[in-house]
Amino acid sequence: VAVYVGYLGYLGMGAAVLQALERPAEVRAAQHLLREHWNLLDNHSCLPEPALRRLMEGIIQAYKSGITLQGNTTNLGRWDFSGSFFFSISTVTTIGYGNLSPSTAAGRIFCIVFALFGIPLNLVLLNEIGQLMLLGVQHCARRLEEVFHWQNKASFLMKTCALVTGLLLFLLLPPLLFSDKEGWAYDDGFYYSFITLSTIGFGDYMVVGMNPDRTYPNWYKNVISLWILFGMAWLALVIKFCVNILE
Repeated sequence: VAVYVGYLGYLGMGAAVLQALERPAEVRAAQHLLREHWNLLDNHSCLPEPALRRLMEGIIQAYKSGITLQGNTTNLGRWDFSGSFFFSISTVTTIGYGNLSPSTAAGRIFCIVFALFGIPLNLVLLNEIGQLMLLGVQHCARRLEEVFHWQNKASFLMKTCALVTGLLLFLLLPPLLFSDKEGWAYDDGFYYSFITLSTIGFGDYMVVGMNPDRTYPNWYKNVISLWILFGMAWLALVIKFCVNILE
């Protein structure tokens, strides 16, 4: 009973804090949108409101499909091979950013079948990567015990080093890369890193060459894919450790 009460209480506390933090910004954004809408109609009286509304809805739908306007042309790039490959990763890892999804019936059916077999395959791979990480830590701990004749200190030291190294490689250093390639602030990159590796995947921030106004090196997408796989395995070990503490 205590677990259920604590769980519901934790969710309620989160909802209350988020409402207090985010609701005022939502109201301000809605008011700003309405002001811009009426200013546009006032300054362009020849533009009928129904036509403007249809244009806005068309732009929103096109943006959700990954199509953006660039001058007198449109940008197509989310469903090229690299974009499709990254979508496959976000599907089998259950990140599901939500900014990209299949729009055809055939694509949706294939996505279901692909995820049905891809998610277990991904879990097997993450488990293998996690086991390799654990074996590496245990091997280093045994070596320290043999060389320095330490007992419990070696295991504690290696776990601490693994935690700090993982923090650097998967959460603290990647935001610097995102700041350079995506133009984000450091805190935005850190937020994206945790939201991605924890498979929450809100989709409010996206990397891997999705910004049509920027140029990306060829190695960038490959590095991000490897970062996601190894980072998820590392964070899963950390979360498992936290679960053991709570239990």
